[in-house]
Amino acid sequence: MREPVRAPRGAERTAKSWGAEAAKRMLMNNLDPEVAEHPEDLVVYGGTGRAARSWEAYDAIVRTLDDLEPDETLLVQSGKPVGVFRTHEWAPRVLIANSNLVGDWATWPEFRRLEDLGLTMYGQMTAGSWIYIGTQGILQGTYETFAAVARSLGRDSLAGTLTLTAGAGGMGGAQPLAVTLNDGVVLIVDVDESRLQRRVAHGYLDEYTTDLDAAVRRVGGAKVAGEALSVGVVGNAAEVFPELLRRHRAGEIDVDVVTDQTSAHDPLAYLPMGIPLAEWKDAAASDPASFTDRARASMAAHVAAMVGFQDAGAAVFDYGNSIRREAELGGFERAFAFPGFVPAYIRPQFEEGRGPFRWVALSGDPADIAKTDRAVMDLFPQDAALHRWLTRAGETVHFEGLPARICWLGYKERHLAGLRFNEMVASGELAGPIVIGRDHLDSGSVASPYRETEAMADGSDAIADWPLLNALLNTASGASWVSIHHGGGVGIGRSIHAGQVTVADGTALAAEKIERVLTNDPGTGVMRHVDAGYPRAREVARERGLTIPMLDQP
Repeated sequence: MREPVRAPRGAERTAKSWGAEAAKRMLMNNLDPEVAEHPEDLVVYGGTGRAARSWEAYDAIVRTLDDLEPDETLLVQSGKPVGVFRTHEWAPRVLIANSNLVGDWATWPEFRRLEDLGLTMYGQMTAGSWIYIGTQGILQGTYETFAAVARSLGRDSLAGTLTLTAGAGGMGGAQPLAVTLNDGVVLIVDVDESRLQRRVAHGYLDEYTTDLDAAVRRVGGAKVAGEALSVGVVGNAAEVFPELLRRHRAGEIDVDVVTDQTSAHDPLAYLPMGIPLAEWKDAAASDPASFTDRARASMAAHVAAMVGFQDAGAAVFDYGNSIRREAELGGFERAFAFPGFVPAYIRPQFEEGRGPFRWVALSGDPADIAKTDRAVMDLFPQDAALHRWLTRAGETVHFEGLPARICWLGYKERHLAGLRFNEMVASGELAGPIVIGRDHLDSGSVASPYRETEAMADGSDAIADWPLLNALLNTASGASWVSIHHGGGVGIGRSIHAGQVTVADGTALAAEKIERVLTNDPGTGVMRHVDAGYPRAREVARERGLTIPMLDQP
């Protein structure tokens, strides 16, 4: 049995460059038991999102990164190292492609056939691109979303409201804390008690119970009292949501907001009604087609209840796991009666190139994150929401693996933070280099018609050129590693997305790379929304000096 994986800490490296060392440490950090959902299976989050295809491939990646010259690039094909080529110091140290299939073959059955042959793996978003930072990675975006939900309800916060959701895994586990940080009450359902236990242990969930009646009493009392409280309940959402809808209609509970973040993108990662938790893995493996049918039927019941809440006056939205499409395939015709969270709440931020900016202290010292938090607040003194988030995160967020932070910054902002971090490394103010990356869920790096690019103004939802251009530009700009993935959080056949990571090691070369990458990367988001016809994106391009050749043509 293998020893648990844990990334090295400190300012000493065994690789020949910090680009290679950082990639190695972040790969290892993804598989730290504090971070990964099932590290023994190389699964980081999202049901099946892996960091490497096999343990043999993982070992080969680590060996290769340690031997990689500063002018060489490692190519990784769906979690397997396949080649090393001489490039140059400005080139990425690693280029990654995960789960990509040609259009007619881009289905779950074909993907699983190829996966069973050992030819591919599912990389999710930040699992296979080695920049997952645990539940915090999605927390701030979820916090931003729920803040926007509050504004849509005419409120300054979610105080006095009750949110119902499901799924406490790697992504969904951020929801309880995101709601309470917005001063609301939340009830979260999960079939797996161990996930709820983990969220309580890490401070993302206040408490949980196996008794639905007790959970209803707790959240109902907190809502009336105006307290912020998160309560988990063990159960299958496909059964619990309809029961809570019945109670809502009967006046026994008053639900204001409903969403979901189960791993519905992959039917085999969603437990159907009638199958015990202990039999889940074997049932999915023995007859995946039948399991898929049962999962989709359960999702249909789950989503039907969500639509029922919307009909009863609640604010309801899809949080990006493709559950509406799966429910539609399960026979529920009104599955798309409620919107996705991006067109409902987030797109105005994307128009400004605003999105997730995350960083990790390779030193392993939490003090480095505290110092960089203060540096970001100093850089943007007028951004009250940013200050509120960083202050609350510093007080409440439990680090998982290497200390990390995330916040949302826009075009012509991110590079300022990156350059400041690089200066702090160079001066010795920080104990080691900083890795700077982001989620693939960003303004210009994804084509996903059921999530980030749902309902684009010009109908360009499914155009996948944009993330490919983003990856090419980040490669040309000097990112430390770049990735192109298929599927992500919505499933095979439903998205193409790209990621980049850049290392601040305190050198002048790093500063040049940071300025280019962290300007150009969010700039592609502004560009994409200008092209789609969004007026605010056009204003941002003009105001901030982004050259768009056809911007002023009729």
